[in-house]
Amino acid sequence: MNRNTFLNCIATLILLVLLVMGFLMISALDSLRLRTEKVSEKLANIEAKISKDTNTQNTTVQTPAPPSTSTELGSKGSSNDFQIANLRYYDKSAEPGGSLVTAVMAETPNMNSLVNNESFVSTLWSYCNEALADRDYENLERFEPQLAESWSISEDKLTYTIKLRRGILWHDFKDPVSGKEWKDVEVSSRDFKFYVDVIKNEDTDCAPMRVYLQDIDRVEIISDYEFKVVWKKQYFLSESITLGLSPLPRHLYHAYDGPFDGKKFNDDHERNRIIVGCGPYRFEKWEKGQRIVLKRWEKYYGQKYGVQPPLEELVFELIQHPNTQFQSLLSGKVDRISLTPEQWVNRTNTADFAPGGPISKINYPSMSYSYIGYNLTNPLFQDKRVRQALTCLVDRGRILKDVYKDLGRTITGPFFMDTPYYDKDIKSWPFDLEKAKQLFAEAGWKDSDNDGILDKDGKKFEFNMLGIASSEIQKRTLPIIKEDMARAGVVMNIQNIDWSVYVKRLENKNFEVCMLGWTTGIDPDPYQLWHSSQAKLSASSNHIGFQNPEADKLIEEIRVCFDLKKRIELCHKFHQLLHEEQPYTFLISPSSLLGQSSRYRNVRVFSTGVPTQIMWEPASVRRKESSGL
Repeated sequence: MNRNTFLNCIATLILLVLLVMGFLMISALDSLRLRTEKVSEKLANIEAKISKDTNTQNTTVQTPAPPSTSTELGSKGSSNDFQIANLRYYDKSAEPGGSLVTAVMAETPNMNSLVNNESFVSTLWSYCNEALADRDYENLERFEPQLAESWSISEDKLTYTIKLRRGILWHDFKDPVSGKEWKDVEVSSRDFKFYVDVIKNEDTDCAPMRVYLQDIDRVEIISDYEFKVVWKKQYFLSESITLGLSPLPRHLYHAYDGPFDGKKFNDDHERNRIIVGCGPYRFEKWEKGQRIVLKRWEKYYGQKYGVQPPLEELVFELIQHPNTQFQSLLSGKVDRISLTPEQWVNRTNTADFAPGGPISKINYPSMSYSYIGYNLTNPLFQDKRVRQALTCLVDRGRILKDVYKDLGRTITGPFFMDTPYYDKDIKSWPFDLEKAKQLFAEAGWKDSDNDGILDKDGKKFEFNMLGIASSEIQKRTLPIIKEDMARAGVVMNIQNIDWSVYVKRLENKNFEVCMLGWTTGIDPDPYQLWHSSQAKLSASSNHIGFQNPEADKLIEEIRVCFDLKKRIELCHKFHQLLHEEQPYTFLISPSSLLGQSSRYRNVRVFSTGVPTQIMWEPASVRRKESSGL
């Protein structure tokens, strides 16, 4: 499982404008629609398999068990595509070389994805590092080996025994602090133990990830190429999380004598400006304010298995304004951008975007959603009737039509709409001015002095809404909400700030109301966002401070429930609870709107996205220069 897939199990804080759409690719629209329709069926198959496995009578389960004349990985003459994950999707006729230039809107503060919760950094790590296994692109219920050669699972689902491939090398690099050069360092079992130990270290700023590894009891080293992961108790995600473990380079992050220092890990600014992995791409350079460049790793172990990515270079160009991004796509300076709804509707009806033209576009449902979050430590928002009233003042239908151009769907809860976990029977709170006024009155808020503003105990109903300065979606959405709030006597002040400042405000819970988005994973676990234990932690994903004993009980039951039908029932109850409490005003699940150069081949669309690694660019159509580098 690559890094990005693992973090799909972790709801990742992101800008709406940088949601998955910015880093995916494009392909045949009909194929995508067909696969999108099958998402729910595939997810159900995954859950059914998990439920079935918990009742197995075997003492161990050897995984994988590919249909082949030989199970020895890499054995000569074997046609076994399962010797390494997703081999069958690579094009054997691909021409190596070429590049892909993607426009990004905001620059990240550092490259350490364990302490940086941004989607973009997770994307970079998914190119540079790998996990023990990955899900098959087309058959999500099947895990296939990456760094692991094989693994076995105990009957009680508590012990996973992992055997690593030999000869996997860390990227060569020069330590930016000591100046020491590292070459041909082999990945070992201890690097996986280091990964787990670092995340579980309370001094590291890894709270969002720690909640998923907290029930790992220990990692036992058997040899350089074999180790065990032992869980304290059953957890329905234990298999995907164990197989999603990645190694962490001890020679980079613990390059000093004495015990590991978690606080130093957080603030090791020079080392956190680079990425050292063992995956198909290595970190080349980061030019602040301009670009990040990744180069294909020529010592990548996957080369001998046939999964070396054809593209030689991946470039991420910092272009903050959507219009500038669009012009860069038209001019050929960049190869891929996220299109805004306005661009999709009004600016892609040209020959450039016509079938067979130089640019392709695609629209598909993203596994993401936007929301308004209320800081529940603020007394203003602690009465659920107030939160319900505020939701009744948000015209989601108008926002979907005027801002998103009907390219998306309104939502009522935190799960992906096309899975059985989302309760479609729950009806949205209506846009209803009178209903909002009634709820406010029940909570004690009335316009007692006839100045047009609600008040209670001498306090006016006024709050500040944080906005992301670079987000065109928010620039169009927030004024609509502000206007409707005013009609009910609520003063909403919009504070547009840079993303780096926004993140700090969230981490310190220094805000009143925010508008953001989350991506959703294949297997839902609400713990990270909603459990009370995360409410008071600095930099946690529960930045609104939500605490609810009934929600905690449901979340804890969901985590240990292997029965699909029962888990769906629990998720529906949790969905209903959030609908009643309204800690978020759930807004829109937007469509992913992509514009991409048509030069690329083997662009394949799967239910979870489009893998860049299998793409290739014919030599005859490659650009003469690469993004001004």
